[in-house]
Order: sequence, then C-alpha cells, then structure tokens
Amino acid sequence: MARSLKIGILGTRGIPNRYGGFEECAEHLAFGLVKRGHQVWVYNSHRHEYQKDEWRGVKIIHCKDPEDKLGTFGQFIYDWNCISDAKKRGFDILLQLGYTSNSIWYMRWPKHSRNIVNMDGLEWKRSKYNKYVQKFLKYAERLAAMHGDVLIADSKGIQQYLESTYHKVSHCIAYGAEVFDKPDDKVLSHYSLVPYEYYMLIARMEPENNIELVVKGYLKSQSTKPLFIVGNTTNAFGTYLKDTYGKEAGIRFAEGIYDKDRINNLRYYSLLYFHGHSVGGTNPSLLEAMACNALIAAHDNVFNKSILGEDAFYFSDDAKIAELILGLHTKKDYAVMTAHNIEKIRSSYNWDTITDAYEKVFIDAVS
Repeated sequence: MARSLKIGILGTRGIPNRYGGFEECAEHLAFGLVKRGHQVWVYNSHRHEYQKDEWRGVKIIHCKDPEDKLGTFGQFIYDWNCISDAKKRGFDILLQLGYTSNSIWYMRWPKHSRNIVNMDGLEWKRSKYNKYVQKFLKYAERLAAMHGDVLIADSKGIQQYLESTYHKVSHCIAYGAEVFDKPDDKVLSHYSLVPYEYYMLIARMEPENNIELVVKGYLKSQSTKPLFIVGNTTNAFGTYLKDTYGKEAGIRFAEGIYDKDRINNLRYYSLLYFHGHSVGGTNPSLLEAMACNALIAAHDNVFNKSILGEDAFYFSDDAKIAELILGLHTKKDYAVMTAHNIEKIRSSYNWDTITDAYEKVFIDAVS
C-alpha cells in the first residue's frame, strides 16, 4: 500500500449519519479509508448527538455550528470554523463534500493540503431557492470549480457539465450502497403496513423532489393501498404538503426514519417505490432503494436514467403515475428489473469500490 495519508473530511453535519447523503458517504468513506491504513478526521456539528472523539477508528472534530440560532447563515459560520481548524491540522487531503457554504472561504482553504471538492448536484437549480439565492449558488459553484485542486463529480452528467461550463476535468465517483438481503416483515406492523400492499416515497420535503406530483398521481389512481411518505415535514414545504394532503385517504406521512434496518425493510416490502428527485447527479437514496430490491418508478430525467436504464418505470406527470399504479399487480412480475438493480449495486455502486476510487484520487493528488 502507498503511504498512509492524513485526511480531513468536512461539509457534513457529521457521522454517524443522522441526516442525509453526504453524511452517509462520509461515514462509509471514512471507515473504509481507516481500514486501508489512513488516518481520517471527520468534522461534526457540535450539536450532533454523537459526542465522542472517535467512531470506529475515525477521529471526530466537533466544531461550533450556530445553524439552530442563525438559520442557513449558520452553515457558513460552521464551515468557516471547520476550515479554520483544518488549517492547523496538516492534512495531506482535505475532502470537501459540497460547496454551497464553504467555497466562499476558498482563500482560507489550507494551502499545504490538496483541496478536493465533491461538486454535488446543480444546487442553483433547486426551485425552493429564490432567484437571488440561485444566483449566489451559481457563484459558489464557480468558486469551487475554479479553486478546487481536484474535483469529484458523482455522475457522468455532472462531469460533462463541469467540463463544458468551467473547462475543468473531474473524476467521476458515484455513491455506494449495501445490498439488503435479510428482510424481516415484523418491522411493518409498527406502521400498520402489509408486505407488498403499499407504495413508498422517501425524500427531503423540497419541491424539486416531486413529492406533490406523486401524491396527486396516487390520488388520481384512487388506489386503496396506502402511500407511505418518509421525510421530515417541519420545513415550510413539508408543512404545506401535510396540511394539504395529510387528511386524504391513504396518504401516510411518517416523518424521518433513521434506523437503517427499519427503513430498509420498508423499502424491501413496498409494492412500488417512487423516486421523484429531479436535480443533481447520483442520488444516494436511489441507490439504497435499488439495494433493497425495491421496484422503482423514477422521475424521467437523465440523472435517474443513467443509473436505472431499463430497470425502472419513469414518470413526468401525475397521469403517468396513476397509470403505473393502476397497471401494477404484483412485484414478482418484475423480478428481472429488481435483480438487475441489485447486480448494479454489487458490481458498481458498492462502498468498497467507491472507497477504492477515492483512495486512488487521493494518492494521485499527493504524488
């Protein structure tokens, strides 16, 4: 093995994952790199429920995070605090997961480290942002693209975008998932669900995830099977969805579920899993659904199609969603599609493969 590297990872709320895709990536990547003999530090919000200084061999640095008091602006302060600490650590590699609140601090990025930036999706396209925020995010994207020593794209689409927009070469590394092969339907009783007798959707409550479109299509179908929606509804859009549709027959808002075994069983036993994400590259929750043998109906866009190919259904309006629901009888009729998606996880989207790819980029960056 090449020499042991000193690696810092920032840009997330911390590990173990209690929030989302970048946190899941940081968790698996950090642990995998430690197993390969590297020293790894992950930056955690001081408010993260895990307060120890080490997790499975990964060192944890807690930094002040005032997001609870300052809202979104607090993320910029948190990233400033993480970057300021990183300047003192002598990292060989500083991996920044995302750029939205840290690329404006590029002048403070450690000069002695190789600053590697995962460019995430096209954040400025998110419809939840007004035009001023979208303009800022495009600016932040440019700063990250132009000042990162090495860029990571999580899909071919993002890689091509970075090359055509900024004339920057990037390394295409997706996210990973773990095949779930030990189902237990006892979990379902907690939610009063029956195996293969419900539809499912997991997403952050944001307009571009097309949750409302799925709900409208479901209602149009007049299905008697419930639509089980997992995601925190405390933000403005989530509150709107719950207030507008929460009393409709069959609509079930379950809030966030962070127990991995529980959520994997829910995916596994769903009749049809809706993936409405329309912005960004390789979405971690899509890979996790594939790894759970879920039969998937995805929003019709290049990012989803580049992963799923012919092994999913696609929709772009509520009429198509209703048509899919009405035309579906049993999940086993589509076993070939789910089997193909499981094989994609085993061969291309497993965490060992993803960690190997990151490790190679890191080693090449310091050679």
